Amino acid sequence: MDAAHKLVEAGKMRQSMAKRLLLSEEKWDGMLEGVLDVRNLDDPVGKVTLATELDEGLDLYRLTSPIGVLLVIFEARPEVIANITALALKSGNAVILKGGKESVNSFAAISRVVTNALSTTNIPPGAVQLVETRDDVNALLDQDKYIDLVIPRGSNELVRFIKDNTKIPVLGHADGLCAIYVHEDADEEMAIKVIVDSKTDYPAACNAVETLLVHESICATKLPNIASALLQAGVSLRCDRLSKTALQSSSIDPAKKMLLQDASEEDYKTEFLELTLAIKVVNGIDDAVLHIGEHSSGHTDGILTESKEVAESFMNRVDSAGVFWNASTRFADGFRYGFGTEVGISTNKIHARGPVGLEGLMIYKYQLRGNGQVVGDYGSGKKPYLHRKMDKVKI
Repeated sequence: MDAAHKLVEAGKMRQSMAKRLLLSEEKWDGMLEGVLDVRNLDDPVGKVTLATELDEGLDLYRLTSPIGVLLVIFEARPEVIANITALALKSGNAVILKGGKESVNSFAAISRVVTNALSTTNIPPGAVQLVETRDDVNALLDQDKYIDLVIPRGSNELVRFIKDNTKIPVLGHADGLCAIYVHEDADEEMAIKVIVDSKTDYPAACNAVETLLVHESICATKLPNIASALLQAGVSLRCDRLSKTALQSSSIDPAKKMLLQDASEEDYKTEFLELTLAIKVVNGIDDAVLHIGEHSSGHTDGILTESKEVAESFMNRVDSAGVFWNASTRFADGFRYGFGTEVGISTNKIHARGPVGLEGLMIYKYQLRGNGQVVGDYGSGKKPYLHRKMDKVKI
């Protein structure tokens, strides 16, 4: 971390990147707990998810199966090495781990621990491959014949580069641009608690809130107290004209008012990954949903309201991997969802969306078990198909 701090001081590395590189005691404990939780999860391989009797003695089954070979490329967050190794092995997948230059020292140290641990098991040595060299990542991205899925963990630039330079399917997200909408009936005390947690618990995380949308009717009432709590927590506020006018006219400490900044349109498209929050006033839920639809990255967005009807409307209309009602966006996490840990958060519209745990690393295959049946025996004037559902089947 000494090297990382020097790069930050020299302006060659963002503070948010340095925070992700830090393997703190809290992260260490979380990493170990995640690995142990994965160990205790049910085996996801070979589960029957569909069983249909096509005819007597002709049964169709759909079973879960591993994807195959995963390539995980990451820049920072060295704890993902252990987390992803655990998930890959539990799900029956092989995995290639490629660390970035930013985390090369931590990667090497943890890699040695993983390699030594695997050598004491019956797991094939090639099931987990740790690539420590600085070879061009393009060499791996060209291996679409042998690698089934790429999972990038890192900056927007890394994810976009990978998506643009491989034929291999990519599971990941390019941005964690999360928004919270505060409806007019939101409980003020709860709103303060949720918003401050969403922004300050870990600002460098992809599930930290970056945009706050506020109903116009509470600009002069609830917004000043929310903003005051954020400013007290060290958050820099970038406000649109309506919100800044309301805050400048409020009873907020005059010294704090001096810290208010004007928001640009670009701010509502920015994943700050630091203690900065963009604020925008909207005229209601329709306006909030429209803004999120135009700016959201599809990661996690939330609403604060006492109305179930309003909340349901918001959650049904916002097309993100996670849509929360009266809860911190920081809950968007595989460990907190009970997945043990996660390989990442997917905003793709595929089988795996949101925090990706064991289930997201599974696909399926169909097995047909018969006794010599042929298609020519079925059809018009011949034998009909039964297509009878079979319940509680084990094979």
